[in-house]
Amino acid sequence: MKKIILAAVAALALGGSAMAQESIRIATEGAYAPWNFLDDSGKPAGFEIDLGNAICEKAGLTCEWLINDWDSIIPNLLAGNYDLIMAGMSITDERLETIDFTQNYFPPDPSKFVAMAGTEIDFAALSGKRVGVQGGTIQAAYAEENFASGNTIVTFTTADQAMADLAAGNLDTILADGAYLEPVVTASGGAIAFVGEDVLIGNGVGGGLRKDDADLKAKLDETLTALKADGTVDELIAKWFEGRGPYFAE
Repeated sequence: MKKIILAAVAALALGGSAMAQESIRIATEGAYAPWNFLDDSGKPAGFEIDLGNAICEKAGLTCEWLINDWDSIIPNLLAGNYDLIMAGMSITDERLETIDFTQNYFPPDPSKFVAMAGTEIDFAALSGKRVGVQGGTIQAAYAEENFASGNTIVTFTTADQAMADLAAGNLDTILADGAYLEPVVTASGGAIAFVGEDVLIGNGVGGGLRKDDADLKAKLDETLTALKADGTVDELIAKWFEGRGPYFAE
């Protein structure tokens, strides 16, 4: 009888583990269009939401999307509050000290500077300028390393807040992902323009995971490889980033 009970407990444990692997909690910022944002009904939308749903469908997983502020998105992953980050997060050596990443699902993308149209900025001798960045990003780290001396680096919780301060005249320039800035510049009707030269930072954008989730990483990487090969990733990039790609299809 004791063996039967132990066997039943073991079966339940295995069943519970299998059930846990059938669903995945994905955190996104919900404030970084077109990567991720909240639609008119308040639901997550954007490139990464479409891609995450495609990954889950291909891998036989159930996606649960959670919204988390950017500045605490890695700590809450490490705390176990979700299983994966898909939030326009670039793969960097610094982040790899703390978390792991899937293979990239968007290639290394130039970061760009923007300013109000007509603004002339000499980045080779930048002095006395207010440079806006989103806190905790690769652009924030780059700005601190290259422009902090003689300038003021202003960090914001979201990229949209930085854009609002630029429009209000409180910043001289903003450094951010080119893929984020391009639709902003287009939608501004000429009010905002690119300035200076592009900067290549990071190793592309991927999904962030805990370092001990090797099985999940392997499953996601296998699925991403398949979605790249069949053209799904390129199709979604073309949908959300006009004029981009193809990058991955064989």
